Amino acid sequence: EGHKDSDYLCELISEQHISVLHFVPSMLATFLKNKLSENCTGLKRVFCSGEALKPEHARHFFKTLPQVELINLYGPTEASIDVSAWQCRKEENLPVLPIGKAIANTQLYILDKQLKPVPVGVAGELYIGGAGLAQGYLGQPELSAEKFIKNPFSTEASRARLYKTGDKARFLLDGNIDYLGRFDFQIKLRGLRIELGEIENELNQQAGILESVVIVSSSEGEDGNLVAYIVSDESGIEFDTECLKNALKQNLPDYMIPMAILPISEFPLSPNGKLDRAALPSWQAPLGKQISEFVAPRNESETVIAEFWCELLKLDAVGVRDNFFELGGHSLLATQIVSRIREHFQVELALNDFFEQPTVEALALAVLDAEVQDIDDEMLAQLLDEF
Repeated sequence: EGHKDSDYLCELISEQHISVLHFVPSMLATFLKNKLSENCTGLKRVFCSGEALKPEHARHFFKTLPQVELINLYGPTEASIDVSAWQCRKEENLPVLPIGKAIANTQLYILDKQLKPVPVGVAGELYIGGAGLAQGYLGQPELSAEKFIKNPFSTEASRARLYKTGDKARFLLDGNIDYLGRFDFQIKLRGLRIELGEIENELNQQAGILESVVIVSSSEGEDGNLVAYIVSDESGIEFDTECLKNALKQNLPDYMIPMAILPISEFPLSPNGKLDRAALPSWQAPLGKQISEFVAPRNESETVIAEFWCELLKLDAVGVRDNFFELGGHSLLATQIVSRIREHFQVELALNDFFEQPTVEALALAVLDAEVQDIDDEMLAQLLDEF
């Protein structure tokens, strides 16, 4: 179990004058957070594979070990592990670290759904050919036939098959390849396709964040919520969830903003050192949680709107200043709320108004504002008295 103990690793590397290492990126991050890693002055070269090596990993690496080479490898077990390589450069500030070019006796293709090559810069699925391919999956002929397909670009025996990786990638102008994440990390939530990697990339650009992982909370089933877990760097920045969400909104649509952003000390790792998503701390939507001092509905309009909230959010009570989205609401439920308000009060209400001020109090005032446009002064005075 020493490969998961950063203290032990640092001591062993120094004592035995280790010059070359291989890390899974998750374990590399743990290693670099250990102050003892700075003492590993005998290191010359570090390889990484098994997971995506993120730019923040490289920045932390060169800050800690500026004299050491860092090489990003890519490849699945089905292709005898590594099939491409990229040497990281500390002066570069790339949003995504390339996985490089194919190694000897290996061919890499990026294809669309019709198995046609995509243009440079366009994302597609990465396929692997060459001498390193496995024969298939033992005792699983159907899976083997699905993943190991006939190579449409070659009739040579050594290039007769391609392995379908399930990884999204694109060619760069110089022939190197950007790894863009797993296709199975593309999820569909409330009818909208979401790339979890896009959210992680935006989080990783924020000051003080070393790395992040975004998942869909499983307890809610189809009505799940996006939850982000973040690990801080050594800057000591204290995170404000709302500030982080506002920063994400600069480049992401509202439906891709995580419901919760949870700081944790480090990501849980599986026995082989990879990120163990299933072991991340559980999170439940804070249904019923009040984000401000509870203020009960004070008039008929607030009472009716609060009842709509309670019914759709499955709550016993809500305060007029509670935030709809902090209580577990989402865009589809917001649409239903606005629809019910329009039908009940016979007013026109913009959905954007709700997103900007998602409280019962604000909705009631918006209803009042819509109503006063068609009433006389006496009725207006009566309604204003209610508030």
